[in-house]
Amino acid sequence: MSDIQIRPIRTDDAGEVLTLQRAAFVQEALIYGDPDMPPLTQTLEELTAELHENLGRVALDGTRIVGAARARLDDTLLLIGRIAIAPDQQGAGIGSQLLAAVEESGRQAGATEAELFTGSLSEANIRLYEREGYRETQRVPGDGGVDQVFLRKRLD
Repeated sequence: MSDIQIRPIRTDDAGEVLTLQRAAFVQEALIYGDPDMPPLTQTLEELTAELHENLGRVALDGTRIVGAARARLDDTLLLIGRIAIAPDQQGAGIGSQLLAAVEESGRQAGATEAELFTGSLSEANIRLYEREGYRETQRVPGDGGVDQVFLRKRLD
């Protein structure tokens, strides 16, 4: 694996992050049979607005963004979302590096706990989150028997 650099996500990353997000979430859409899932239908304007005051991070391989994660603070809870890794880079540890960097940005902003969620069919995602110390806290029934699985981790 080449030398991956992690830095804060910026509004001027929006176009490249949107492209990455769409590429990364195609596999999820296939798992769920849902081509209209929010990561695939989000507009550039929506994503750009979301990046203002965001605690997220991007992973770079040279100048190419190969991973992205967004996060925002809700009191002392860090809400992490839209973790996306370039399909050709998945399985190389970038997701773990991004999570650690986002958690640290949350700690520095006063977060004591982090929360993220994924669909119940996203077994690889759930394994990653559990390996990184997240524990399932809630399952919310969704469409077609697919649950949203919420996981949390203490940050202090």
